[in-house]
Amino acid sequence: MSAVESRLVELGLTLPEVVPPLAAYQPAVQSGVYVYTAGQLPMVDGKLPVTGKVGAEVTAEEGKELARTCALNALAAVKSVAGDLDRIARVVKVVGFVASASDFTGQPGVVNGASELLAEVLGDKGVHARSAVGVAVLPLDAPVEVEIQVELTEA
Repeated sequence: MSAVESRLVELGLTLPEVVPPLAAYQPAVQSGVYVYTAGQLPMVDGKLPVTGKVGAEVTAEEGKELARTCALNALAAVKSVAGDLDRIARVVKVVGFVASASDFTGQPGVVNGASELLAEVLGDKGVHARSAVGVAVLPLDAPVEVEIQVELTEA
């Protein structure tokens, strides 16, 4: 078990299986020393635990927890192409999309769920640049979607 996966266990988390693509794309691709994930929904065992807009059907705290799940799914996608999460040199960028009620402006707080998880799991390597964007709707009516870009060490 990698050091990163051991850290996940210490935190009471399990790295999930890679979420299968919903359309014509790959969950992650590697280009040189970088891995780019597709947008990861907060799927758990093949299903969304909740749907709807943050600030309406979904609370900001629920959205933050869902963003954590998205980040876990993104780490699984990274592992699927990198082979070992210990190869992560650093998380470079996180982009979070929050399906938002028209008056909801707390997108950064929701996406903090993903950012905080990455820092908890990877330490300084998990600190990154980020965008948190409010959108009208996401695939499957998901409340949150997160993509990450990571730099790998040489194999």
